Amino acid sequence: MLHLIYIGVNSQAIDHFSQLSKGEMKVVGNYDEAAKWFSQSHDRLPVIILFEKGSLKKNLADISYLHKKFFRTYIVLITDSLTKEESFLYLKSGICNTMLPNENENNYEQTLDFIIKRQSQFHSALKNKLLIKGFHLPLWKRIFDILFSSLALLCLSPIFLLVAIAIRIESEGPIVYKSKRVGSNYRVFDFLKFRSMYTNADKRLKEFNALNQYKNDPTVTDDNVINPDSQKESPASESEVFLVSDDYFISEQTYINQKSIEKKNSFVKLENDPRITKVGHFIRKYSIDELPQLINILKGDMSVVGNRPLPLYEAELLTSDEYIDRFMAPAGLTGLWQVEKRGKAGNLSAEEHKLLDIKYAQNYSFGVDLSIIFRTFTAFVQKEDV
Repeated sequence: MLHLIYIGVNSQAIDHFSQLSKGEMKVVGNYDEAAKWFSQSHDRLPVIILFEKGSLKKNLADISYLHKKFFRTYIVLITDSLTKEESFLYLKSGICNTMLPNENENNYEQTLDFIIKRQSQFHSALKNKLLIKGFHLPLWKRIFDILFSSLALLCLSPIFLLVAIAIRIESEGPIVYKSKRVGSNYRVFDFLKFRSMYTNADKRLKEFNALNQYKNDPTVTDDNVINPDSQKESPASESEVFLVSDDYFISEQTYINQKSIEKKNSFVKLENDPRITKVGHFIRKYSIDELPQLINILKGDMSVVGNRPLPLYEAELLTSDEYIDRFMAPAGLTGLWQVEKRGKAGNLSAEEHKLLDIKYAQNYSFGVDLSIIFRTFTAFVQKEDV
């Protein structure tokens, strides 16, 4: 049986969700009452909390407490609006999903069906004595990461210096680009790369519409694109939210529309992208732009081998389907997906990508890691299809 608890005071939302749950929902006014109820009803631990949005600072503290104390509980934020900054903060505090105060019955039931499925998987894991409180990096892997990254940083320090000088000479802006990424256990961290684009390139994109590989797709326009290396949004982008990944750039609304009708080519990508500097083309071709991630590895944000850390919006989408298991593995500089991708000239579908991530999460070992590292070194100089 699915147990729910609603934390909040909005009478209309409470009545709405009570009707959707057919009255089988516990209502409390704050997290203190919820925590007390959990302690007294541990044998009936609800698998879902509906948490009503209120004061940001208090919400974040309360959600963080509930997430840490009741790790297996799925927390849904009830809200009709979120800013980009709020989305990041709520995701980091432990929110798993969001619903509208007047959420429609279909979306509500789909979310509950997913949670029931996950609960079944948790019980199966318990029977097999598997760890279900999140991923913990094995000691052998952490030791290898420290030794590998320390030695690599020492040996490659001259290259770091030369690349930094080259980037600085060619264009203004930061030498190292930081972006928020989600790694194992959905932990958010600053992902480091050498900057390979002009910092103001997003202002020039409309001049290069002809270079868009997907221009023939009527649902994708030049207005969907933005520069990921820019530290500030251009005035033209202030009214719209953009989603940014390593190789594509798309407006949030366009992405949602594309996903809802399950179309392909839903991303924008440019051939001979004019935003990329001359130095950027070189360091991207030979994966030199990825070298600052050795610092991430040394800090413990990532591992040498693992699943690629995802942009926030991609990670958020993967909290509500069966691919959540790809986060039960370390975030990696290289991984099974990368070497398989190069072996197929980059022709891997998103589905294949996710399945390879899950395969690695379930089967990684020291031998598998060494094999992937070897394949990476022998493949990274191959030029991928654009």
